[in-house]
Amino acid sequence: MSDKIEKTDDEWKAELTPEQFHILRDKGTERAWSGVYNDFKGDGVFLCSGCGAALFDAGTKFDSGSGWPSFYDMVNPDAVKENRDVTHGMVRTEVVCAKCDGHLGHVFPDGPNPTGLRYCINSVSIVHENDKD
Repeated sequence: MSDKIEKTDDEWKAELTPEQFHILRDKGTERAWSGVYNDFKGDGVFLCSGCGAALFDAGTKFDSGSGWPSFYDMVNPDAVKENRDVTHGMVRTEVVCAKCDGHLGHVFPDGPNPTGLRYCINSVSIVHENDKD
């Protein structure tokens, strides 16, 4: 992806809330059912809350029952990157913003058609385009 964003931890800390920094940069996770976008039902695009890159279209959001906003596809094939995650005694696929490497959540192969994927995303990692500053 062009225009890759690279900043020091101090630069990120100056721009992000402590909760955003914990999740986006330290790969934290918000509590299930606590995120502002878990029950969101509107239209539009969700952006990375760290850098503003477009990530997910609200039309691909579905109720997975997991407690986190879930999407079956990203806005374009270059929006997120996947990394192998072997933390917490599990093997999972982490998803990060392709532009700033901010931790978004994980992707699982148990989503609905047409992709069969479930991008399980922290609400803190995203912002709806209408909620942007």
